[in-house]
Amino acid sequence: MTQRISNAKIAELASGQIPNGTAKQAGLNGAFDAILANRLKVSSHAQTRLASRNIELGKAEWERVLGGVDKAEAKGSKESLVMLDDIALVVSVRNRTVITAMDKENLRNNVFTNIDSAVIV
Repeated sequence: MTQRISNAKIAELASGQIPNGTAKQAGLNGAFDAILANRLKVSSHAQTRLASRNIELGKAEWERVLGGVDKAEAKGSKESLVMLDDIALVVSVRNRTVITAMDKENLRNNVFTNIDSAVIV
């Protein structure tokens, strides 16, 4: 079941015709198709954090994140910390949206608030 993407900007990103490497700068590294499949969104704040911290996730990594979000959802979580190797993502499970992202350097001395679960993938 394939649905047509009506938003021109999203269609541009999905087709791989990304101006100035926008998706790569946002840490999406060509894996935007997995996110566009209405399985997971990345907030603009998270995109900024991914880019500023040079975090690039490939399709396999995004699939692991999605698996973690699915597990958290199955347990009734609303806001979850998803740990992927040395990267931490805070995800709104209810909205299926990545809220923020941190790399190993930014994890030190950090306190995660307003989460009700943690998933290590």
